[in-house]
Amino acid sequence: MAEQVKRVTLIVLDSVGCGDAPDAAVYGDVGANTLSNISRVVGGLNLPNMGQLGLGNLTEIRGVPPTEAAGVYGRLTETSAGKDTTTGHWELAGVILGQPFPTYPNGFPAELMAAYEARIGRKTLGNYPASGTEIIKDLGEEHVQTGKPIVYTSADSVFQVAAHEEIIPIEELYHLCQVARDLLTGEHAVGRVIARPFIGQPGRFARTERRKDFSLEPLTETILDAIKAAGQEVMGVGKIEDIFAYRGLTMSNHTGNNMAGVDATLEFLDLDKKGLIFTNLVDFDALYGHRNDPQGYADALVAFDGRVPEILQNLRDDDVLIITADHGNDPTDASTDHSRERVPILVCGKPIKPNCNLGTRSSFADVAATIADLLDVPWVGPGNSFAPTILL
Repeated sequence: MAEQVKRVTLIVLDSVGCGDAPDAAVYGDVGANTLSNISRVVGGLNLPNMGQLGLGNLTEIRGVPPTEAAGVYGRLTETSAGKDTTTGHWELAGVILGQPFPTYPNGFPAELMAAYEARIGRKTLGNYPASGTEIIKDLGEEHVQTGKPIVYTSADSVFQVAAHEEIIPIEELYHLCQVARDLLTGEHAVGRVIARPFIGQPGRFARTERRKDFSLEPLTETILDAIKAAGQEVMGVGKIEDIFAYRGLTMSNHTGNNMAGVDATLEFLDLDKKGLIFTNLVDFDALYGHRNDPQGYADALVAFDGRVPEILQNLRDDDVLIITADHGNDPTDASTDHSRERVPILVCGKPIKPNCNLGTRSSFADVAATIADLLDVPWVGPGNSFAPTILL
């Protein structure tokens, strides 16, 4: 297959789920369907380019009818325990978690916080689950007055540290997060420690794009490691470097928003490199899913869809494009947290069959196995390759 395919571009639309996870009830997510419910609430979505690739064939999306697709379409089922960004991306890359990362619905244990405060030499504020925008409304002014960083969590396995950039400079905030990352091991090995800088005045605080994630290293080899070991390039865009703790990457561009992520992907496509471009587009999740903003989410989907022709035009004859997601985050439900959903997968490129229905796959890890086949890279990890099914 190496002669047919020189490069794979994997774009993860963060949180763009398509419903129907078989274990949704376990996670309290029965009825969640990010794409379908957004389209219903906003009166329809105009996504002609992803629609042409087969998006409307996967679930009911108002404004995106089923069609004879220009490429391959299907759905992926997450098998790992959990519904967070790290778990989803790791499974796409070939790491399946049997146990979910720890979560803290009542905040972090007192002894853990005492140890953290001792290491950083400061008291902290917060220590409870909260929306990031709400907690800086509630505690931002006290933080500015006292200099105490704000610590909080969510339904995900995260230890988040928020600080005003004029009170705790950004590099110092990153240091506070690295201290937490070093501390949070064993039973408290959370998936991510996240720096959440903000600016502004009381009543008008706003988070900045200088967020930084401090993730655990993947527990086993990923497809990124395998591609790099084979002497090929692995080019990360967005928070990929954070999710994989920089492991397996040969090049990276840590963009801060969707459009910058598309721009960086196009820049990597312009390079004559063999291997993988791995892009995360974070805005769907961070700006709209977690804030229960279906109209903002819809607008972001339309904006990305408008860039799809540009991406397709920059594919070479031996390129393959895969568009998928890592979990859901239905902004139409009462929760502001991720939702356990299946995710779309769209595949296209000159080597790829048109109008090919992959059906519903049993694991996100099928993506890793398929990429290994496409790039002719040895892979002994999980997943069943669908490369033979989709290649002309």
